[in-house]
Amino acid sequence: HGLLLTQVRQTSMNQTLETEFVLLGFSHGRPFLFALFLAIYLATLLGNCVILSLVSLDPRLHSPMYFFLGHLSCLDLCYSSATVPKILANALRPRATISYGGCLAQMFLLMWCAGAECALLALMAYDRFAAVCQPLRYCQALRRSACAAAAAGCWLWGLLDSAMHTLLAARLSFCGAARLQHIFCDAPPLLAAACSDTRPNQLALHISSIFVGLSPFLLVVVSYLCILATVLGMPLATSRRKAFSTCSAHLIVVTLYFVAANLNYNRPSSGYSPAADTLVSVLYCIIIPMLNPLVYSLRNREVWGALRKALRVGATPGSPGSNA
Repeated sequence: HGLLLTQVRQTSMNQTLETEFVLLGFSHGRPFLFALFLAIYLATLLGNCVILSLVSLDPRLHSPMYFFLGHLSCLDLCYSSATVPKILANALRPRATISYGGCLAQMFLLMWCAGAECALLALMAYDRFAAVCQPLRYCQALRRSACAAAAAGCWLWGLLDSAMHTLLAARLSFCGAARLQHIFCDAPPLLAAACSDTRPNQLALHISSIFVGLSPFLLVVVSYLCILATVLGMPLATSRRKAFSTCSAHLIVVTLYFVAANLNYNRPSSGYSPAADTLVSVLYCIIIPMLNPLVYSLRNREVWGALRKALRVGATPGSPGSNA
């Protein structure tokens, strides 16, 4: 009986006193991973900081669409900054690890950004719907105070969703040395490594997929169906092209984001292979934040115009930038 009691106590300690996780996604190609993710992170910082600067400084971009784009850039910066610095540090270490508290904090930030971005993309779809389908009511429906309240609601929505998942994850226990088949902490690999009951966590993920993921996606679909019907009814081809051009960038971002999010959190019961699992999460949390500013800048004449204006002002002799 004494030996059995000792084994039970030892098992309890192994399950509850976990202080760090070993990240197994760094088994090969560490120099390549470091160079790759450093380049992605620098491109993400540069692109999203440029978008934020242009939206803040250029009066032509002080409209609801670019106000929401600024919030999207903030989310993209949070996405990358929550994961990539730790990935870069682990790529230089012989043993890739993350503390228990750091893992929960990383998951909290990722899921906060995920919930907020789903809501924000739906809000941006409504902005395009109002601009194309209800232009006379656009300024009233999307006045400054309404936009600020809606954006704050998106951040709060993501915060509440993330807090729920993080609290549920904090109750999980892990047997022995917890090993994550990943390069950073997210809900799916964390649940796969747990040795306690994960059914409440899985149920919460499925419920969130409906209310946080599927509902905004359906709003986006409905908005774009209405936009499509309105555009096809326009008499002039030039008007149709202009309406499509204002929506195409957002549609590309929405498609990339929701497809990647669905693959990341609504995975089959058998799961993915470790390599596929890491690839899906990297696409969702790291690649898309880098692509967003590229998509909006390459497909948007107003952003290009604001950038050219900023570069001309910076290069003008006697300007504040040239005297600095």
